[in-house]
Amino acid sequence: MDIANPSEEHTMLREMVRDWTKEYVEPQAFEHDKHERFNLELLRSMGELGLLGISAQEEYGGAGLDATACAIVHEELSASDPGFALAYLAHSMLFVNNLAYNGTDEQKSRILPKVCSGEWIGAMAMSEPDAGTDVLGLSTTAVQRDDGTWCINGRKMWITNGCLDDQGTPADVVWVYAKTGTDDRGRVQMSTFLVEAGMPGYSVGQKIFDKTGMRASNTAELVFDDCIVPAENIVGAPGESLIHMMGNLELERLTLAAMALGIARRSLEEMNKYATERSAFKTQIRDFGQMQRYIGESWAKYRAMRAYVYDTANSLTIGTAGQRLDSDGVKLFTTTAAKEIADAAMQVMGGYGYVAEYHVERLWRDAKLLEIGGGTLESHQKNITRDLFKDSEAITR
Repeated sequence: MDIANPSEEHTMLREMVRDWTKEYVEPQAFEHDKHERFNLELLRSMGELGLLGISAQEEYGGAGLDATACAIVHEELSASDPGFALAYLAHSMLFVNNLAYNGTDEQKSRILPKVCSGEWIGAMAMSEPDAGTDVLGLSTTAVQRDDGTWCINGRKMWITNGCLDDQGTPADVVWVYAKTGTDDRGRVQMSTFLVEAGMPGYSVGQKIFDKTGMRASNTAELVFDDCIVPAENIVGAPGESLIHMMGNLELERLTLAAMALGIARRSLEEMNKYATERSAFKTQIRDFGQMQRYIGESWAKYRAMRAYVYDTANSLTIGTAGQRLDSDGVKLFTTTAAKEIADAAMQVMGGYGYVAEYHVERLWRDAKLLEIGGGTLESHQKNITRDLFKDSEAITR
């Protein structure tokens, strides 16, 4: 069995996304990275392919596919344009999948058809100017008013799809985490809210420019200044955010690892091609031992990445938690490996690898974000160490 294409349906999905990416994503990747421009219309068009709601239930306009399918789409997009793939991930995984598995029937009926079709673009707002990995350190608050509505105050930072253009148009709908008090033990109570464009007090603070990589996705600061949210827009009950968060984080980390796999695959492809085309001292440079080391080690890392990504994907059930050991492990390994393979490609290609025309310098820049976003390397190391303390038999199973 091909672990990355375990069924005919998965194979057909990969072929479809690969062909579509070659036709529509690849031609625009260079310019959108160069000008830090998000291709909003291209993302919306993915609704016609059924990809924006890839894991959402079919009754709401989704495709109802599994974690392996999610990994396939992210790998294929990232082999061409990781910045665009990140915008897709923020919409399809961080918002749509979250809502599909944690929202109420009313919320899903009203919102999912719009985000699955591309009519609305979604985002997820967790990080803040002074808090990222430390979720319980978030300072955004939500207070319920006498009429049942909620008043949200705070700022969210580094939000992919937070703004949709350079004019500061905010995301159509955002999955927002906020403090709503403390529980009986004095622990922070985190709750989840659906904030929609047009709600009073919701705006874009700034679009973040001059990023090192992932420049084809928009990153923004979102402001909630006495933002009034209807009572029906809280997800679940107050204090349930961590329940929503844990299961969705596992799928997020898997798909970020799949993005790393796409970067690695394209980098390996480019260095292998260049090593054949370029000659030095009257021979192809692939005949030199130094080049063979870069290519050989990159191939081995790529194949290890591929096996780990799809082994994890085939074991992960969307909407449940319990796979943190491998969702953290696969992201920890693949994100650094992708950066190393992109770096090796630049070394093989020399000066040509250092200029944008040959792609790998963009892949190299994009890869770095994957070691930070969706959980830092350090957070994965901490989680894995803790989980192995609790379940040491995982090593020998």
